[in-house]
Amino acid sequence: MDDIRLIAGLGNPDKEYQGTRHNIGFEVVESLAEKFGVEVKKGKFGAALGQTVFEDKKLILLKPLTYMNNSGQVIATVAGFYKLTSEQILVITDDMALEPGLIRIRASGSAGSHNGLADIVEKLGTENFSRLRVGIGEKGQMEGRDYVLSRPSRDQRELLDKAVAEAAEASVFWAGHGADATMTKFNKKNITKEK
Repeated sequence: MDDIRLIAGLGNPDKEYQGTRHNIGFEVVESLAEKFGVEVKKGKFGAALGQTVFEDKKLILLKPLTYMNNSGQVIATVAGFYKLTSEQILVITDDMALEPGLIRIRASGSAGSHNGLADIVEKLGTENFSRLRVGIGEKGQMEGRDYVLSRPSRDQRELLDKAVAEAAEASVFWAGHGADATMTKFNKKNITKEK
């Protein structure tokens, strides 16, 4: 069905991971759920799901409840159940290569070093799905795993909160207008911010 859009935020399900950099995808989905007044709750497919309607499109808000690196099977199963093409899927994730507070959207591309994205590429069998990356900044002297699983400083948290709000706005825009228009609008905004 062409009138469905799947917005999947990546994270780790246990309470100990709440508020960590790696759970920024979950935070965007939670922000969207609040915006639309829907509950994203544990259901089938090994996921927390919520549904709403925006501009005549059904939006499925999804948080895979497997761990980050095994997100692909959940997303592939949900896509199969709703008979979605890869172009109807948006995946939201953290990214160390972007400064905190910046977001980037792409219509396709490689997973890079992100294990969650790599698993989704493998399970969907394609790189042609939209991904919205939320910058969490460089790891510095820390191990990458320790950095993403730790909580940001207060100053960085403020930047991330703004990025979560902007990512939620971009996700809604994507659902209504598609990847190309969203890239033009939101990536341009962030390039200006970087300067």
